[in-house]
Amino acid sequence: MILQLKSSVSAQEVATFHEKAGWFVVSRGQDKFLVLGSQVRSIPPELDGKVSEQWDFDTDIQLASRDFIAETKQITFSNGVTIGGDYTRPAIIAGPCSVESREQLEESASFLSSVGIRFLRGGCYKPRTSPYSFRGLGKEGLTLLAEMREKYGMLIVSEVRDATHVEEVIEHVDIIQIGAKTMYDHGVLTASGRSGKPVLLKRGFGTTVQEFVQAAEFMMAEGNEEIILCERGIRTFEKSTRFTLDLCGVEWIKKHVNLPIVLDPSHAMGYSYGVPALTKACIALGVDGLIIEVHPNPSEALSDAKQQLNHEEFSSLLKDCNVSQ
Repeated sequence: MILQLKSSVSAQEVATFHEKAGWFVVSRGQDKFLVLGSQVRSIPPELDGKVSEQWDFDTDIQLASRDFIAETKQITFSNGVTIGGDYTRPAIIAGPCSVESREQLEESASFLSSVGIRFLRGGCYKPRTSPYSFRGLGKEGLTLLAEMREKYGMLIVSEVRDATHVEEVIEHVDIIQIGAKTMYDHGVLTASGRSGKPVLLKRGFGTTVQEFVQAAEFMMAEGNEEIILCERGIRTFEKSTRFTLDLCGVEWIKKHVNLPIVLDPSHAMGYSYGVPALTKACIALGVDGLIIEVHPNPSEALSDAKQQLNHEEFSSLLKDCNVSQ
């Protein structure tokens, strides 16, 4: 249940409500909303006469529900670039899986900027499955990404591995990426929700759509409405590809959820040969954006080498799909 509080409710009363277990106060301009959860079925007695409007829900997809706000949220960045809303051309987020060196990142940023890409992604804290795999350059990588932003005017996207370095990532990036393996880290969700920065939340590969959107609700309840959902494939019985891209789930999200949705064909497919065709399928679905892994020399990549496109392949993809930014 979401309750809109009357303008006559004092700041002291609002603070008291916020301290109650399970109650969240969310502001939208001058309006204040009290989020109580779907388990509450009637207005509590202490709120009698203080509510101007209410919304009832069967699940805890509430702030993200189109029954609350019907329009897809639009996120506008400092340079005027947008994701979501009624923008008809998908935003393209591209770059290498990992920041490996200054030379590699410089070559990537220079190329991507030259073909009109405005979002540069690169992992610095990598949540790898094997402890012996390359796990990123850490803060050094974040510093390099920040340098590329200054030099090429690109918006930076990088991933948080866990709560130990979430503040470092928040400080250096324009979009905080929460990966599939970190989606349930409440320390990361809380810090990201309070950061005021846009967040790109990837769906866990064993996560239902309901659980996926509820993770976004954790951050929205902390006051951050600038959440971008990312479908990157779920784990099924199929082993021929890395994951199975859940286009049915995406269509459900588009129907019921007011957050922008982007797709990651690189991680879903796991092999570069299938990324272009899968990208076209995503575009046909009318999504708000795409994340595509691009590397100057994929065969030498320190992570996810098989799924990254080289620069020539990526240029051809942009031309074929007519999605140049």
